[in-house]
Amino acid sequence: MDTLSYKTVSANKNTVNKKWLVIDAENQILGRFASRAAFLLRGKHKADYTPHVDCGDNVIVINADKVILSGDKMNSKEYIRHTGYPGGQRITSVREMLEKHPERVVEKAIKGMLPKNKLGADLYRNLKVVTGTEHKHEAQKPEAFDINTIK
Repeated sequence: MDTLSYKTVSANKNTVNKKWLVIDAENQILGRFASRAAFLLRGKHKADYTPHVDCGDNVIVINADKVILSGDKMNSKEYIRHTGYPGGQRITSVREMLEKHPERVVEKAIKGMLPKNKLGADLYRNLKVVTGTEHKHEAQKPEAFDINTIK
């Protein structure tokens, strides 16, 4: 047996092959959709996945306003933020967020499933979320990807 032919491949920033993918959020459950999108952003679907390197693809999410939430989350789930001033805690429900900024609901769900470090911040920059079916990244020739093929 030739032991020199078996080498562990460790990807780096120069050897990574990044693609542009378009995924459709229409009639998808938010949490499951977000975990699968984070899977693509992280690059875990590739054979040369390396945990400490940005080897994932650039992901464009379309129809973010048509995502669905299971159970009573539409009424009970809340987003909490703080202005930084005393008494500055602000609470927004999912229903209000979907009416005003539907893309932020999907962005927050996906961001919460990425690593909480510099790598996660870099991966989050590879995500583009739009509300309709039109996006401004046609020049990158994105490929349509069926998110339901990921288990």
